[in-house]
Amino acid sequence: MPRKGKTSSAGLKEMRVAELFAGVGGFRIGLQAANKRRNGPAYKVVWSNQWEPSTNAQDASRIYEARFGSEGHSNQDIGTVSTAHIPDHDLLVGGFPCQDYSVASTLKASKGIQGKKGVLWWQIHRILREKAHRPKYLLLENVDRLLGSPAKQRGRDMAILLRSLSDLGYAVEWRVVNAADYGMPQRRKRVFILGCHATSPLFDRLQGMLTSEAGLHDGILQEAFPVSASTRDESRFELNDRIDRISAAFNAVGGKSPFKECGAMVNGKVLTARVDPRYAGTRVTLGELLKPSAEIPAEFFIPRAEVPKWRALKNAKREERISRSTGFKYSYSEGSMAFPDHLDRPARTIVTGEGGSGASRFKHVVVTPEGRYRRLVPEELELINMFPPGHTEGASPNRRAFFMGNALVTGVVERIARKLSAAVAKG
Repeated sequence: MPRKGKTSSAGLKEMRVAELFAGVGGFRIGLQAANKRRNGPAYKVVWSNQWEPSTNAQDASRIYEARFGSEGHSNQDIGTVSTAHIPDHDLLVGGFPCQDYSVASTLKASKGIQGKKGVLWWQIHRILREKAHRPKYLLLENVDRLLGSPAKQRGRDMAILLRSLSDLGYAVEWRVVNAADYGMPQRRKRVFILGCHATSPLFDRLQGMLTSEAGLHDGILQEAFPVSASTRDESRFELNDRIDRISAAFNAVGGKSPFKECGAMVNGKVLTARVDPRYAGTRVTLGELLKPSAEIPAEFFIPRAEVPKWRALKNAKREERISRSTGFKYSYSEGSMAFPDHLDRPARTIVTGEGGSGASRFKHVVVTPEGRYRRLVPEELELINMFPPGHTEGASPNRRAFFMGNALVTGVVERIARKLSAAVAKG
């Protein structure tokens, strides 16, 4: 029998889902894939929201509707959406925009959770706070840099997020997952945050992570993505202050973030540690996903005269620079990158600037069996993120590449969703 205040999940056949910051539907694709191999309730998206403030052409929302239909979909600034217009749901998912933490900018330039994009976290908080029936489960995604942001108070943003969720009645576990460590076709490292409300039967399981002998190994995320038997650098501490005080004082003296790649928080008490992935299955490489040369449009091939320029951008670099704001001289260095990209390994992380014909250090370049160098086409980028090929058709190649740079590896969501469904069924 469930404890007082908790609701049993036994017999639950469907979990209603709200998808925020939906992009072109990566979370939804992962949930739909999980439905095919689940051992518990199926996932049904009952409401979704996608809005891009920087453009009049809402391409991502248009593609989302084309693939999944317009019913329950909102293409409106989430800050203007009344919570009353969002149907009750069991699971809230979303990769809240993370440009302020992005690896594409330096950590010192990162404004963290107080930045323009970071403040969108508070829209998630608003919805959770205002819902009369809060969702029992949360599954959120962000860049792993969240754990150490901002530069002057490393870990403050994660501390704020955890404390605010605790105040709303959620226990939380998190895990940094590199998709390639578990056989997926991209070296994409992201932090996944799973929350269970105090009224859910899984709250006690998360609470047990802080008290049981199994510790962090008992988490749903660790079940989805197994780790080695021993943890490293384990630590415990409490977030027992108000959010405004945490914002002002957390790690104000500087130093490393206390949040490691694996952890749990219940009632403000935190357990966190470093872990090593454990996987012995098959692995998908970039080479397996490439289309034959005959199917590649001419504009994706790099003219032979431009190949040296691309190669030079991939080389190691060390140079003296001067800060425009302070005049301070400093040494800037970059390591070398493979040119062309290795075909016998998972792909590198796709970035939003992957599209376009201009030479770039970060774009993927492969060499064909005929010895020609080329960029990746949109369908290959989709496969690297485990999207159905052609999912983003209807937008320009550059926009399609941008969408994949913003997307997640859907196979990660699928594995978490399958384990969550099974756990909910057990109650």
